[in-house]
Amino acid sequence: MPSPHGFTYEAHTNGTVRISHHGRPVTTLNGPRAAQFLAEAETETSDPQLVMARWTGNYKRGNERTARNHPRNRR
Repeated sequence: MPSPHGFTYEAHTNGTVRISHHGRPVTTLNGPRAAQFLAEAETETSDPQLVMARWTGNYKRGNERTARNHPRNRR
């Protein structure tokens, strides 16, 4: 499974965080969720791309090939 890429985030002065994927806005976090995201994204032990993918729900789960090969999904 390839690692996620193309995510960026902007932390604004009013406490909101906007996460984008390839320049398109994906989600906006406010209040304690924004603070929790920033704390997790700025740690050196975590991959920021993976953190942003997980927070937006935009990441592969590893079962795509299995689902594609299922008889119901073949055409």
